[in-house]
Amino acid sequence: MANKEEAEKLKNEANKLFKEKHYAGAVNLYTKAIDLYPGSAVYFANRSFAHIKLEEYGSAVADASRAIEVDPSYAKGYYRRGDAYFMLGKFKDAIKDLKTAAKVAPKDPDLRKKLAECEKAIKRIKFEEALSTPDSEITHVSDTIDLSTMPVEDSYKGPRMQEDGAGGYTITEEFVLAMLEEFKEQRLIHRRFAFQILLQARQLLRELPSLVDIDIPADRHFTVCGDVHGQYYDLLNIWQLNGNPGPDNPYLFNGDFVDRGSFSVEVILALLAWKVLHPSCMHLTRGNHESHSMNKIYGFDGEVKHKFSGLMLDVFREVFNWLPLAFVLNRKVLVLHGGLFSKDGVSLDDLRKVERNREPPDEGLMCECLWSDPAPEQGRQASKRGVGLQFGPDITQQFLKDNGLELVVRSHEVKEEGYEVAHNGLLVTVFSAPNYCDQMGNKGAFVKFNGSDMVPHFTTFEAVPHPDVKPMAYASSFLSWGM
Repeated sequence: MANKEEAEKLKNEANKLFKEKHYAGAVNLYTKAIDLYPGSAVYFANRSFAHIKLEEYGSAVADASRAIEVDPSYAKGYYRRGDAYFMLGKFKDAIKDLKTAAKVAPKDPDLRKKLAECEKAIKRIKFEEALSTPDSEITHVSDTIDLSTMPVEDSYKGPRMQEDGAGGYTITEEFVLAMLEEFKEQRLIHRRFAFQILLQARQLLRELPSLVDIDIPADRHFTVCGDVHGQYYDLLNIWQLNGNPGPDNPYLFNGDFVDRGSFSVEVILALLAWKVLHPSCMHLTRGNHESHSMNKIYGFDGEVKHKFSGLMLDVFREVFNWLPLAFVLNRKVLVLHGGLFSKDGVSLDDLRKVERNREPPDEGLMCECLWSDPAPEQGRQASKRGVGLQFGPDITQQFLKDNGLELVVRSHEVKEEGYEVAHNGLLVTVFSAPNYCDQMGNKGAFVKFNGSDMVPHFTTFEAVPHPDVKPMAYASSFLSWGM
């Protein structure tokens, strides 16, 4: 009885932390409550909810399943598992659990709305499958775009590319800087210029291997940034602090440019414009959010359609498919979005050979590049996210030794200080979206390397003000119900 009373106190303290958005602390206290009294479905369901907030959907599914085992009639167990499955894009599993929850709690309005959203997602998938064609018959949308059919009207008052004398336009630094200011004022550029940025970027990216080698001269530096997630005004702040991209100031942005934040269109067009202007000075890694399945849920899909068109969204997808999966800096530092691999012996040549022009699969090297996370424990464990895996210090050490490398730099995870050094100094996480989703309170960071020694130097920064447009403004309405 004493254990149960103490567990209830811990649960109440965890609930307070949850309301204050201290989700990791809430998980810790829910865990202590469960250790004292594992017979409460509520504790497991509450911890599942905290895992969802931390984007640890695999752990959320596991906890919700434990809640259901403890009490098969507890509606929130099914509810939370359905939520987590939806976030993973497993809509059929989600709808099964949500229907079960609805039977237990038939009057819950959020459940009815979530069920409708799941059913809509499943119909959309079936429709897309019906329209799909064999790879040999695919016509890429990008190849059908004719820029000459998009005249720039005299009424357009925004920034213009430089006319080339043959009816076309050339991107210039003057245009890019004017575009950044236009976006800052919440105005868009003409669709003709947006499509040209996309098409030129796609052509540049297609010419790259899946793993790109970059040489940094001894007297030069190189900056690596992590997730930006549609936080355009924080992206501008990075360039304010560290200078604009250019021949003397190259950057690598390590994936997850879009989704969550509601200025994702501005972020990705800014990054791609610099890539087109200075191809050797702006490098972009694919993240797990540069994918169709994530964009449908977390906002980029809706944002592009709202600001431009569905046609442009199709072109964005084709651009994302050509983003490289990894970079090696000065033959010493591997940079990739997620992490390492589920098997030993993976070589850099194996990564170079990955056929990346596709949507990310659910397993294999490409998936793990985008989704995996480091863990303090040795060996490999199942991922808290439900995709990829967790890998320990021994895995990092062996991979670096096998490939003659010194350091892994990855992103993919919010860190309180914007970065974290782990695995005995052999692995760095860098995250560049401060106060993530306007609620996490974290700093952002970027890491700078000098070509002479390739030692990481960190700069941290706080979030800056942005217009009153909430994160997830264009995301699936599923995320706003009962979450």
